[in-house]
Amino acid sequence: MTRRPPVRFPRAPVQLECETCGASLRVEADQRTAVCPYCASPSVVERPPSHDRPLPHFVLGFTTSRESAQGAVKAWLGKRSFFVQSGVKTATIDAIRGVYTPAYLYSAMAQTRYAAQIGENYQETETYTTTDEKGNTVTRTRVVTRTEHRHLEGQHATYVMDVLVVASRAVPNAELEAVEPFDLRTMRRYTPAVLSGWIAEEPTMTQDECYALARREALEKIGRDLAAFMPGDSHHGLAYETRLDRETLELLYVPLWVLAIRHDPQKPPFRVLINGQTGAIHGKAPLSWVKIALAVLLVLLLIAAPFVLAAARDRGQAERGGAARPQGAAAAPAPAERPRPGGSPGGSRPAPTGGAR
Repeated sequence: MTRRPPVRFPRAPVQLECETCGASLRVEADQRTAVCPYCASPSVVERPPSHDRPLPHFVLGFTTSRESAQGAVKAWLGKRSFFVQSGVKTATIDAIRGVYTPAYLYSAMAQTRYAAQIGENYQETETYTTTDEKGNTVTRTRVVTRTEHRHLEGQHATYVMDVLVVASRAVPNAELEAVEPFDLRTMRRYTPAVLSGWIAEEPTMTQDECYALARREALEKIGRDLAAFMPGDSHHGLAYETRLDRETLELLYVPLWVLAIRHDPQKPPFRVLINGQTGAIHGKAPLSWVKIALAVLLVLLLIAAPFVLAAARDRGQAERGGAARPQGAAAAPAPAERPRPGGSPGGSRPAPTGGAR
């Protein structure tokens, strides 16, 4: 079976007439909102729905103000380590923007067949021999815990809901997950007035791509639920097969504060995302490899410093010992042997002087 290439949406802009002053506005294909440069009136583009760009169902409103988001970003930047790029901590936060990002809310009915080895603990008393403090062999008892394993298989049915996946190519799904969860209890039906005055993006991912992301998250969630559902004290070898039915995919807009920081003119900017409801923040500040290399070099110098100092000290002592004895000087004569009492310097006894008593 030949795999179909991903669908690319047309990039043709839309001409929109401002309802306040009548100016003709150019709205890009991936944007749903515009602000008139002449009268500052916001407008919302209502395009005809299509398979991969359906009408939005729900909207989650902003509850975190721009000032709060800026404060959160400033605090986050201040906590970055010494090893980030120098321009990161001094970056301006005035360019932060509130964006309604398209996402899909997925739900499905899941039928799962599973099998696993269940472990159940029990205790029993056993007798053992040991040596006491006096060296005598004694018999004692103790209570030990053992595990009995048995095979278990069955079926599990559940309704998977509240699986949120991104529908924008500009925001990877992993980055959206990093600032979740959103309070879905505050969802309200979509109306163009909710997006008025805000930046809002059209979906740029196909529904097939979003279905694949949502199914993967749903299966991961089912696996976690099954692991918690298993009876007994422990389990291993859990295997399961899931069939998803009655799938629904509803388009909604989630609030994000977005800040793109250009830390180096030669490199692309990195992005910081803030949950527009909870203030949760996510970003990956680029590291400075020059700082990392200097830190590694400093650590190596600190490790090698004691050995270098010891070698220099030993060399200095050796040089001082050589200077005390000039090269080529004659060896000092050995000290004369002290004569023994009553003896000659040669050590022999003196001859008698003669004469009879």
